[in-house]
Amino acid sequence: MIAAYQKRCQSRVDGALEELFQAPRSELERLYQAMRYSVMNGGKRVRPLLVYAACEALEGDIERADGAACAVELIHAYSLVHDDLPAMDDDDLRRGQPTTHKAFDEASAILAGDALQSLAFGALADRRRNPQDAETRLQMIEILSQAAGPAGMVGGQAIDLGSVGVRLDQQALEIMHRHKTGALIEASVALGALASGNADELTHKALLQYARAIGLAFQVQDDILDVESDTATLGKTQGKDEAHDKPTYPALLGLSAAKDYALELRDQALHMLRPFGNSAEPLRELARYIVERRS
Repeated sequence: MIAAYQKRCQSRVDGALEELFQAPRSELERLYQAMRYSVMNGGKRVRPLLVYAACEALEGDIERADGAACAVELIHAYSLVHDDLPAMDDDDLRRGQPTTHKAFDEASAILAGDALQSLAFGALADRRRNPQDAETRLQMIEILSQAAGPAGMVGGQAIDLGSVGVRLDQQALEIMHRHKTGALIEASVALGALASGNADELTHKALLQYARAIGLAFQVQDDILDVESDTATLGKTQGKDEAHDKPTYPALLGLSAAKDYALELRDQALHMLRPFGNSAEPLRELARYIVERRS
């Protein structure tokens, strides 16, 4: 089921994203090429899927979630472009292709990342792509800015860079990853719920607890794959965490215990969806997929 759902949602969000990469002037063509390359060169689109699935779980119309789906993927892509730079994680491979700074150059990659970030907020502010009332659009912009900024993803990356060679305990590791990875996943679910127009306090709280669990599970599984998988399957350099002496769940807990923890987090997420009916089945499938994926 998840493969068909993923294909449908990927097609939908990719069509919406393509509209954003038309250079308005010939002088900007190279910049727009780098932007498009950074977003459209593959990817599982997990965050847009979560936007659509959360919207559908509350029986909303997913057409009203296109702006939010674009926004979270643009933020995710910008973060990957900047994370791959030599000054950060210094990666040459992403999604099985040369990273943006390798395919273009470092300056183009920095500018492309900057542009993708601003496009994300533009997608939420644009009523054509995000047909909510003004108050809801403003609330969505606030949620994404918190998730993407120093209180979320950027803060998590700063903690990560400062933790190389440092042995963190489990609490500190979770703080880092709830910022670096979990914040944008939580925002994706929150934005989808808002796009539905049907979120009340109880359902919103349940969905956020679901998102917290899968956000952490996603990172635990990433750490496991960095140990067990290979570069060709991952589409990025395998074993870099260990090579750079980064704190990970397998290093802290052991590989077997890390796998058990990922399953525990999956079960927590599924538990939070008990009050929901069949409309939340895509969210359930995504929770399972996150800990079963091989890349």
